[in-house]
Amino acid sequence: MTKGELISQIAVAGQVKKADVERTLNAFIKTMVDILQQQGRISLAGFGTFTVTERREREGRNPQTGEPIKIAATKVVKFKPGKSLKDTIK
Repeated sequence: MTKGELISQIAVAGQVKKADVERTLNAFIKTMVDILQQQGRISLAGFGTFTVTERREREGRNPQTGEPIKIAATKVVKFKPGKSLKDTIK
């Protein structure tokens, strides 16, 4: 599903204009990113938890040549679904 398709579905379900949904969704995404950058964790009851974790430097291989390469350390966002979400998806 694309962002545009998500906006359309929310607009229909909430009976609101797509432009309003798009502004709200963009504000939600921006707020989530800001909180993850500042605090490193967001927990949405019933949905799940987003956390920022540090991935250490590691060695990998170039798939074309097989040569070893260093993969730099980086931060990644992980998501752990909440119980309600897990139970609903089954």
